[in-house]
Amino acid sequence: MKQRPWLFLLPALLLVSISAFIPLMTVMNYSQLTLLPGTQPYFSGLENFVAILQDPAFQGALGRQFLFSFLVLITEIPLGLGLALCMPKDGPGVGVSLVLLGIPLLIPWNVVGIIWRVFTRSDIGVLPEVFEWVGVTYNVSQFTGDAWWTVLAMDIWHWTPLVVLICYAGLQAIPEEYYMAAKIDRASPWKTFRYVTLPNLRGVLIIAVLLRLMDSFKIYAEPFVLTGGGPGNATTFLSTYTSRMAIGGFQMGRGAATSLIYFFIVILLSFVIYIIMLNLGQGAGEES
Repeated sequence: MKQRPWLFLLPALLLVSISAFIPLMTVMNYSQLTLLPGTQPYFSGLENFVAILQDPAFQGALGRQFLFSFLVLITEIPLGLGLALCMPKDGPGVGVSLVLLGIPLLIPWNVVGIIWRVFTRSDIGVLPEVFEWVGVTYNVSQFTGDAWWTVLAMDIWHWTPLVVLICYAGLQAIPEEYYMAAKIDRASPWKTFRYVTLPNLRGVLIIAVLLRLMDSFKIYAEPFVLTGGGPGNATTFLSTYTSRMAIGGFQMGRGAATSLIYFFIVILLSFVIYIIMLNLGQGAGEES
């Protein structure tokens, strides 16, 4: 009788094993083979991993990915938290705000890329017109800096609402008595935020950071539709590099090795950030 709950989990575990474990094992098998069109596959051991790690294109994509994910986190988390603090607590404004925030999240990733591609076109786009009005040359398809910051702005527009909704839910769960006690103690707004709001948002902030970290590493459709990874390799991230290696270059072995390296980087980085934020949150709680 005590083991009965596991019976209800078996269908879900079976689906997970089919959709996750079997493909993972297949990719691990491919990563140790040399697979080229028209040739017989043969075992190459760690040769694919060594070749990928020594590839300057991979190193460049990895560096751009780390920089992009870092900028996403330091921009979207504070901005999302700030917007959540500014949202109304009750009244009709709550529903309106939540609906408006949910609109960008409902747009598919490739459609977001198409929207921003039209938005940044040099002939009919609004953004080039605005930059021309202030006397600045802007062209997302020709200038590296323009393409880079456009992809970052696109991601901030698309995913900051998710951070806002997560933080807003966390704020709504904080008991009002905590703020009443801080008001009785004549705590300043900053101290109230530092010792009441932040410690109680530790859990939701960890979720928001991990979600945005993993999603930023997965970004593919938006920059692919907007810039195609260009100009040059300016917006070629790890996902784009992996796709080009496996599909564009027909090197399935090296593509599989790249995806495994990609996978372990995301897992390791997420674990490290989770531990750091957990320790910071515990330290803040003990201090308060």
